[in-house]
Amino acid sequence: MRKPFIAGNWKMNMDCAGAKALAAGLAEQLKSVDTVDVAVCPPSVYLQAVATELSSSNVALGSQNVYFEGNGAFTGELSCAMLKDVCCTYAIIGHSERRHVIGETDELINKKVTAAITGGLLPILCVGELLEEREAEKTTEVVTQQIKKGLAGVTAEKMLAVTIAYEPVWAIGTGKTATADQAQEVHAMIRALLAEMYDQTTADQVRIQYGGSAKPGNTAELMANPDVDGLLVGGAALKVEDFAAMIKTVA
Repeated sequence: MRKPFIAGNWKMNMDCAGAKALAAGLAEQLKSVDTVDVAVCPPSVYLQAVATELSSSNVALGSQNVYFEGNGAFTGELSCAMLKDVCCTYAIIGHSERRHVIGETDELINKKVTAAITGGLLPILCVGELLEEREAEKTTEVVTQQIKKGLAGVTAEKMLAVTIAYEPVWAIGTGKTATADQAQEVHAMIRALLAEMYDQTTADQVRIQYGGSAKPGNTAELMANPDVDGLLVGGAALKVEDFAAMIKTVA
């Protein structure tokens, strides 16, 4: 049985006071929740402050990005060791905004996934299609390529450290959400692909999150699907009441 996993991606939002208040509020609201894995991913400048607020809670800390080199002349980047040093457990890798705004390639994303696993972080590998790709019925093709290239060289044993987040790009920050059936269809395809790449046992253990305008009102419907194991939450993760309500619904 896969334990549900809900993660909040705060993106480029908050100031330090707001980040600390949000983390403290979640720690208080979720102190009795132990049937759902929970993580928050604040902007990197607030990681240490948020870590302090979460130190005695069951809410884990994640980074929105990571670099694949250990140290050196890589201005603006963050290594696995740095993120571990400020108590990060997870790292989001390959989010659509990193792919389509920043220009990250599948090859770069693969290096980051591999480095994260080796460096002791748990990667959340994001995949998903653009609106024009869905309309051209290329969802399976696009997501398959992103997964195969993103996981190149990752063994079945190491695959158990990875969470996959399916985020249809057309549903991120737009208010549009894939229907429960649409989400399940792609999640089932991803699990079948993992079984083909590895084996059924491995595929059955990997958690696959849905991301893309997930909110309190659609949490139960999305999570009722057999292959939807969690949510990667954007805007709704910025409010204690909304994010806590989603997690309590799942719990």
